Amino acid sequence: MSHDSDAFVFFGATGDLAHKKIFPSLHALVRRGILKVPVIGVAKAGWNLDDLKQRAHDSIAEHDDAYHQLLSLLRYVDGDYADPETFAALKRELGNAQRPLHYLAIPPSLFATVVEALQTAGCADGARVVVEKPFGHDLASAEQLNQVLHAVFPESSIFRIDHYLGKEPVENLVYTRFANTFLEPLLRREHVHHVQITMAESFGVQGRGRFYEEAGAIRDVVQNHLLQVLALTAMDPPAERGEEAMRDEKVRFMRSLRTLTPQDVVRGQFVGYRDEEGVSEHSTVETFVAVRLRVDSWRWAGVPFLIRAGKQLPVTATEVVVQLTEPPQRVFDKGTPNRLRFQIGPDLRISLDVRAKTPGEGMTGCDESLVLDERPHDEMEPYERLLGDAMKGDQQLFARQDTVEAAWRIVDGILGDVTPIHFYEPGSWGPPEADHLLPRGAKWLSPQLPGDQA
Repeated sequence: MSHDSDAFVFFGATGDLAHKKIFPSLHALVRRGILKVPVIGVAKAGWNLDDLKQRAHDSIAEHDDAYHQLLSLLRYVDGDYADPETFAALKRELGNAQRPLHYLAIPPSLFATVVEALQTAGCADGARVVVEKPFGHDLASAEQLNQVLHAVFPESSIFRIDHYLGKEPVENLVYTRFANTFLEPLLRREHVHHVQITMAESFGVQGRGRFYEEAGAIRDVVQNHLLQVLALTAMDPPAERGEEAMRDEKVRFMRSLRTLTPQDVVRGQFVGYRDEEGVSEHSTVETFVAVRLRVDSWRWAGVPFLIRAGKQLPVTATEVVVQLTEPPQRVFDKGTPNRLRFQIGPDLRISLDVRAKTPGEGMTGCDESLVLDERPHDEMEPYERLLGDAMKGDQQLFARQDTVEAAWRIVDGILGDVTPIHFYEPGSWGPPEADHLLPRGAKWLSPQLPGDQA
């Protein structure tokens, strides 16, 4: 039986992530009555509790009763993560707490230091730990990170947070798939021509040039966010109910994906990226990537899966498109193929592109879009949802060790400069070389925004 955590500790309390995401999410959890336990910030900043409360004030827009309640829950420990006294002070602040949740909103290079210090100070007993992506830099470092975590915490107490899995549209994707009988017979090789996943961002690196030089698009969004979305789109239905059954199917699908080779990837860089602060004038880091994946399974053998992600593209949107095969014989005029669309951002939209007869004389058709579900951006932010789940011990929306390592295995062979960089202009859809990955007769499909037609 799972028990709620009785304290919330977040390392990196003075950082940017805490300011932008954690404080607003904690405020929302207090407002919903979920968070009622001590909230202990830990950092090395020379701050005191009043400084942390001021940081919360600046981070939270609405200073209502929940805000004041959150302030009353706040505690603060200032100190170096390499200093045992820091963790002795944390132990004192925890008091009688038996099941704390430790959130490591810190660089991965500090994970081992903090995890081992938590154990030494007796702060890890009965505790849970939340770690932020990236979960390693490649397969070898991911395996090493898991060894560090498992030396102190069992897998059932480790919560690898990927905010994409906390998005309402992502959850709706898998729910719609498995809750509707008519969809499942379509989602297999006999009826699907190919699948495309596009994650487009109309902005650049937004001052994070130094970070992006170490990450690139493959590490930043493909290995984690988009492979997770692909798994939810194409995995088999779970054999039983429960969080582990769903995660079992996800890793089973990941293991059926072939390892990517240089022939399966096209990397691009927008013109002007090298002028960003922190970016090398000779940088070969990708700000755009397109990959073609193949699945060795009975359901998907022979169906290409295409992922495209990039910065400085025409729009900001993420969409999954399942293009169905053409009718075996053309009876009427040729039109757009049937497509099932799952829009993940900026808003939720699930639709089916179909052909219908044009009113009037003659048997000519037009493209229509049947909207199955459409709603604006979810009011519950992913961090609010995920931190609330972690407090309750619910791991369903978190990445499991075997899934993380399976995803790194898929991309490990295309990391770094194994393929050339192709330059593209900001505002374009990336380098034209990405077209070579498409199956014959196909084209890249731009995400549909409100008001677009099929």
